[in-house]
Amino acid sequence: MFQVFPKVLVLVCACAASAAINNATLKETEKPVKIIEETPPIIVHMFEAVEIKEEITHYESTKRPNENSNSSSVSTILIPSFYTLICLISLPINICAVVAFTLKIKPKKPAAIYMLNLACADLLFAVLLPFKISYHFGGNNWIFGSLMCRVVTAAFYWNMYCSVLLITCISVDRLLAVVYPLDSLRWRTPRNTIMACVAMWILSFAGTVPLVLHDQTFHLSQLNITTCHDVQSVHEIIWYYKIYFIALCCAFFFLPLLITVVSYTCVIWALSRVPRGVLGRSRRRTRAVVMAGTVLVIFVLCFTPTNCLLMAHYLQFNGGAEAIQESTEGSYAAYLVLMCLGSLNCLLDPLVYYYGSSQCQKQLSSTLRCEKILEGCSGHSFSGLSSRLARMRTTRSSDLQVDVPPVFIP
Repeated sequence: MFQVFPKVLVLVCACAASAAINNATLKETEKPVKIIEETPPIIVHMFEAVEIKEEITHYESTKRPNENSNSSSVSTILIPSFYTLICLISLPINICAVVAFTLKIKPKKPAAIYMLNLACADLLFAVLLPFKISYHFGGNNWIFGSLMCRVVTAAFYWNMYCSVLLITCISVDRLLAVVYPLDSLRWRTPRNTIMACVAMWILSFAGTVPLVLHDQTFHLSQLNITTCHDVQSVHEIIWYYKIYFIALCCAFFFLPLLITVVSYTCVIWALSRVPRGVLGRSRRRTRAVVMAGTVLVIFVLCFTPTNCLLMAHYLQFNGGAEAIQESTEGSYAAYLVLMCLGSLNCLLDPLVYYYGSSQCQKQLSSTLRCEKILEGCSGHSFSGLSSRLARMRTTRSSDLQVDVPPVFIP
């Protein structure tokens, strides 16, 4: 019996140890698993998913809770509200501009043709803007499919760079018209202007083709949402987008900006050398200065911050995925605000229409004069007109009266 007891004791200890090990293992498995370890490596592609990234990594986040809520309110309330305001204002303005440049302004001079194409670009952007508004109001959840996400994403950048290229063409056209007025006559024809506009459309579209070809949606199963152009796999796009966006910013923004600044500088310098007393000298110089200032404001306010931030973001790709994710955490709200400022060009471009085309100025002035005349006629002359009509009726009735002798009926 005493020989069996040690064996039983060893068996009981072994069972207890096994139960303890199993219990410890069970407790470890019951601990919440960090979601970030289950997800593939992701990158906040265009800063807009920093909020989403922080929610995924909230087990490891060292940020204060209110920072995530502030970022969420900016992304889902403030930004779509701003886009809605831009859409409601820019749609009627650009529709009127397209109608005016198409039907009212004749003959079509080069400046008017450039303005028409610029208005068409802004109108197309405003038409696609509701998709972006719905995306942000829906909590950064894209519901319109992968193809539509590619189209809207490409249209966002395409509108910006197409506007940049068309404004650059307008500045070069002003340079030729002012500095080389006679030599440029054979170049500044409607046919050549249309060809230049078509080339700008094709060039800007070609620059955004990679965004159309590459899938821009990314499904986050933990949050049950599908992002659009916000989250991408690091290993798939780190070098692809680094080369692409840096080349895009240099070729479609910084180079056109340099050409535009040089062109308007030469225009103002040439007008300053015109002798005093020349008819229209002051008016042309003032118009050129205002036009240059308007274009400079559009570049500085709408395009420069966004492109500089894009350059800074993608130049950090050399630091690896962790460095990129850390750098984007503080840039999310800034990027959203700058993208909103970039969409303001839809509202500022009408100033370019007015100061860049003398035909547009004449058409707008004649329209305003007609409205004033109609208001004056409707407001002050209605009673006089009715009294004149009454007098005309009485005059006509008196003229028609004939003296008829009395007739006696027996």
